[in-house]
Amino acid sequence: MLIRVINPNTTASMTALIEASARAVAGPGVVVEGITPAMGPASIESHYDEALAVPGLLAAVAAGERDGADGYVIACFGDPGLDAAREIAAGPVVGIAEAAMHAATLLGRGFSVVTTLSRTTGRARDLAHRYAPAGACKGVWPCDIPVLDLDGDPTVLPRVATVAREALARDGSDVIVLGCAGMAALCAGLSAELGVPVIDGVAAGTLLVQSLLTLGLRTSRRDEYAPPPPKPYTGLLAGFVQPGRDASRQGGVRAKEVL
Repeated sequence: MLIRVINPNTTASMTALIEASARAVAGPGVVVEGITPAMGPASIESHYDEALAVPGLLAAVAAGERDGADGYVIACFGDPGLDAAREIAAGPVVGIAEAAMHAATLLGRGFSVVTTLSRTTGRARDLAHRYAPAGACKGVWPCDIPVLDLDGDPTVLPRVATVAREALARDGSDVIVLGCAGMAALCAGLSAELGVPVIDGVAAGTLLVQSLLTLGLRTSRRDEYAPPPPKPYTGLLAGFVQPGRDASRQGGVRAKEVL
């Protein structure tokens, strides 16, 4: 079983961190590969960043289809390109916000999200409305730490712990969801310090994809998630080739190597 965990930004050190988190929970016989797209932003901290990350992400999924990947994790808490990736991947695709929020609803009556910058909280709330029952997400709390500053700074753990502790107290929540893939390494330390479940979406997403594959389940091809209608693309997107009858894998899409 081959699961590719795609970091939608282009920072290789973050991909390494994400890959380590995913491999730590993968079962026997499961191969996990962390993937850094060939194009995109260095970090994703705005709607603009998120939009520009999607072409590189989809090219990485296309490469996975050629290489025989069985499933994918999108390792950015905004879940960029999730629906589009499901249209072109033969196997299951799971976003880390999706996986983390679903897991949180199984562990307590409510959860709080602790994320990076305040400008990303609206997107997290939007996703909570999609993924969780009404009222399950009690709050979204920013730490005001840029994504690329999460790794290697010894002050990050206590700063995130302080915000998480306040979130638990003020929201009355039972679970903390980490709102950035770059926070994956903080999960165990935070859980021990706070005394509540702390969910890293990378680990949760990896195990969810693994479980779906073990159950023999794939994304439905009925209607919305059928392969997209073939059509030409121009300009910077001219290298993308829509799936057709000659696609080697169900729902597969190819992108030229220059992507």
